[in-house]
Amino acid sequence: MSGQIHKWEIEGMSLEALNLSYNFLTSIDLFGFGYLASVDLTSNLLQGSLPILSTTWDFMQHLLISGNNLTGEIPSSYRNLTYLSALVLENNKLGGKILECLGNLSYLHILDLRMNKFHGRIPNLFVNNSGLLTLTLNGNQLEGILPWSLVNCSRLEILDVGNNNLNDTFPHWLGVLPSLNVLILRSNRFHGAINNSMPTFYFPQLRIIDVAQNDFMGLLPSNYFKILKGMRDVAPTDEVELGYIVSYELCSKNDVCLGFVFIYKDSMKVVMKGSKRELVKILKIFTTIDFLSNQFHGPIPYELGELNSLLLLNLSHNSLSGQIPSSLGKVAELESLDLSSNKLAGKIPEQLTNLTFLSVLNLSHNELVGHIPERKQLCTFLNDSYIGNSGLCGFPLTKKCKEPRPPTPQIDEEDDSIAVFEWKFALAGYGCGLVLGLSLGYIAFTIGKPWWVVKKVEKYQQKLVGRCNRSHKQRKTQKPNQCS
Repeated sequence: MSGQIHKWEIEGMSLEALNLSYNFLTSIDLFGFGYLASVDLTSNLLQGSLPILSTTWDFMQHLLISGNNLTGEIPSSYRNLTYLSALVLENNKLGGKILECLGNLSYLHILDLRMNKFHGRIPNLFVNNSGLLTLTLNGNQLEGILPWSLVNCSRLEILDVGNNNLNDTFPHWLGVLPSLNVLILRSNRFHGAINNSMPTFYFPQLRIIDVAQNDFMGLLPSNYFKILKGMRDVAPTDEVELGYIVSYELCSKNDVCLGFVFIYKDSMKVVMKGSKRELVKILKIFTTIDFLSNQFHGPIPYELGELNSLLLLNLSHNSLSGQIPSSLGKVAELESLDLSSNKLAGKIPEQLTNLTFLSVLNLSHNELVGHIPERKQLCTFLNDSYIGNSGLCGFPLTKKCKEPRPPTPQIDEEDDSIAVFEWKFALAGYGCGLVLGLSLGYIAFTIGKPWWVVKKVEKYQQKLVGRCNRSHKQRKTQKPNQCS
């Protein structure tokens, strides 16, 4: 659908939900509709100002007009949208100041104004018991400090104020918000230390923290790393369901969707190995710490290794020193590790070879020395992961190591004979094991993962291991007689 929709074409229509998203409309006269509860005009070619809403629209609940070419300011008539629960105007050319009256909209759950030209301060507009779930102001020209009234948003899950001109210290006080999952302060002028010797506020659900490209300084906040429960043991269990952090069904009044269900999915951009990638959907299991391009110094805290559900860690372009902590080898889910452009010294810990999911590694431009571990996952990375460390040697670098690696432990004759004996039994078991494995694989592929089978197999495996250990001990005690 393209072009204009005139008033006479729609006059007299009785609708409650209108979804004309992802078309090529350049203009639409919404006054032709007498009453609308939900409007979705996302991703069109609409130009001009935002529609000035009539009094018949006071009960509107959802207004989504993102991804257009709208200009001007938010009309003051929007203050009358008492029942509005979602206002999504992202990626337009809207400007002016953010209306303070928006804070009086007590039913507002989603306010997304990112990628526009709003300027001035973020108004201190958030009332007590606000129902706001997500506030996204990324990519504007906002300045000043974060308003303290945000603490009234006890249900807030996502706060994204990245890519503005905000000038403030780290908002420790946001740690009181019990549901805050995502905190993005990227590319502003936040400054000072984050490290607080006795944190009063704990960020109990924080899973994504992005403070990259600011002016933070001092030591990394090891005290916070100790208490970030949202980055520990995150799994798709009953307690932490797989899903979007904000996935809000926007239906019309009386919970009737009338054939239209508008799903709002927040998105964010992450930096992996120097390139930006947009996550269109944020899963609850996605956890990241991004402290890129600040002025942090001192060691990397050992406590980071306790965040065993962390997927992305970026501490690059700071002044960090000391050794890479071996505890990072315990972050079993880690997929991206960037420690480049610091002053890290010492050897690369062998424990990093345990990171079997690691797909991005950047240790370049530090002061690391010694052999590059040549086992498991670290064998898969190329030269650019290690360049700029004059003391490093070995594969994949062209620089050879002068000192040979320590020899691998030798197996004595007795252990060797036992190993051969055990391999006979292992090979004999491969036949039936192959049949069982293929059967289970077929079941998993056709009807999904059968957890009851998995549990039984694991239990049976434990019994077999115990039986093998006992027989191994018996063989060692029953040695054959030696010939004199």
